[in-house]
Amino acid sequence: MQSRRTILALPLTLGLASTTMLTACATAPSPSFTERPPIVFMHGNGDSAALWQTTIWRFESNGWPRDRLFAIDQPNPLARDDDAVAQPGRSSTKDSAVFLKAEVDKVLKATGASKVVLIGNSRGGNTIRNYVQNGGGAAVVSHVVLGGNPAHGIWAVKGFRENNEFSGLSGFMQQLNAPKGANGDEVTPGVKWLTLRSDNNDKYAQPDGVWIGAPGKPTNIGFEGPALKGATNVVLPRVDHRETSFSPSAFAATWQFLTGQAPRSTAVAAETNVVLDGRAIGAENLSLNGGQLRVYAVDPATGVRQGDAVHSKNIGADGRWGPFSARGGTAYEFVLSAPGYGTTHIYRSPFPRSSGVVNLRPERITPSDGSANVVVVFTRPRGYFDAERDTMRFDGQSLPAGVPPKGPGVSSSRLRIAASEPQRAVTGEFNGERITGLTWPAVKEHVTVLELTY
Repeated sequence: MQSRRTILALPLTLGLASTTMLTACATAPSPSFTERPPIVFMHGNGDSAALWQTTIWRFESNGWPRDRLFAIDQPNPLARDDDAVAQPGRSSTKDSAVFLKAEVDKVLKATGASKVVLIGNSRGGNTIRNYVQNGGGAAVVSHVVLGGNPAHGIWAVKGFRENNEFSGLSGFMQQLNAPKGANGDEVTPGVKWLTLRSDNNDKYAQPDGVWIGAPGKPTNIGFEGPALKGATNVVLPRVDHRETSFSPSAFAATWQFLTGQAPRSTAVAAETNVVLDGRAIGAENLSLNGGQLRVYAVDPATGVRQGDAVHSKNIGADGRWGPFSARGGTAYEFVLSAPGYGTTHIYRSPFPRSSGVVNLRPERITPSDGSANVVVVFTRPRGYFDAERDTMRFDGQSLPAGVPPKGPGVSSSRLRIAASEPQRAVTGEFNGERITGLTWPAVKEHVTVLELTY
């Protein structure tokens, strides 16, 4: 892998108001509608389109037309244990590529464009590579950006789940990486390729098997695993697996690759009128038909509701819970009830901009919650918790429950309060973002979620 060309990017800037990353940003012109092709964003394993929210905001803040940005939800987003064996609630590599092709065709028809840009995180990169190489995508794709894509697998161990999509020894991965052209490139020619990876902080690009349940055993995959011969390969220092796509530095590298210029800013520009929408979905990204959503404005310092519900809707077959005209600077509680799930109270930071991918997933009370009277989940969908790198606190604890003292291995923490106590505020803080919600009774199947945006 020494022949892969690598370019070191600037350091990651974390926090709510990321600064510009290159001095040329201030003079970069705003792109116009006619200059910018549509972009299709493909999420990763088990994820949804919602993870692209901040990335889309940054594209919009730098002038990319909103109606040329498309984040899609793949049904059954988890990969099969064995790619060749059907598994309920999971998808094969073929399923994913067929889905992506259909979505790209819709975008081309809707926009009248001849080419699209594809941006994928993690497993989404496998889907993109498969579609471009084997599904006809090379004819309609101009650029591809892969963040944290396990391009050579997460492991390559003889006899260990070799037919899994993430095995570097699988037939799927071997044919994707087969040499192409005179230079032996691993990427499909005729398309411009960018890979974004961490220097050594991506849990799925590690030489040790700790994150695949085999600590101390070699994976035969190194830190450079996401890089591809024939692509522009960029290293983002200290980012975790998800931040390879969703961090300010990932956006800056992507914008530079697509436009040839640095972005004006990696910060999210606020809008005067904020309209929110999205889907209420389960883990399979299928609509929670029959569910109900209520939205309350809350005091950001206490989580206490400021009056009656400002929006409510019964969820139908399409899963849409909006549109909802929000107030900029206002914190909200989203109360989602759905058959089989109980009631989830989701607290979020104020929304600076409109978004159509505010997807809401309910939480369940699980057997491991035992006899807890209160269950609170503190979650970071667009990144992981890294105790050595990040400043965080959850209900007064600087190391949230379940977060390891070393390495970015988990993206959520679950607080279980056994004692019976009056309803109270609970706060989660992460690198300057602070969310406060109220506790709700687990005995009545209520769960509190403090969901970070950044």
